[in-house]
Amino acid sequence: MNMEVISSEAKEMSLSLKNADIGLLYVIQHELLKQSSVDFAGVIVKHPLTDEIWMRITSSGKPLGEIKKATDSAIKISEEFKKLVNSKIKVN
Repeated sequence: MNMEVISSEAKEMSLSLKNADIGLLYVIQHELLKQSSVDFAGVIVKHPLTDEIWMRITSSGKPLGEIKKATDSAIKISEEFKKLVNSKIKVN
């Protein structure tokens, strides 16, 4: 995955991601929207043939810090889900 900052201001950030999984970005978007300081978090596929996804965040806090918090939360949730799945699967 490659990420490029399209624009960055005090309360808003736009990112371009290439070779990324949109499902992962939807999870991060969901975690962003749960934060009270985030006003908007959007994810779109710019064009299917370019394999480019755009993400935009507006926040009353620092957008990059909000992304870090959301990513950390998504990692924690996925680790808990992994433990749950592993506890239900019998490994031979």
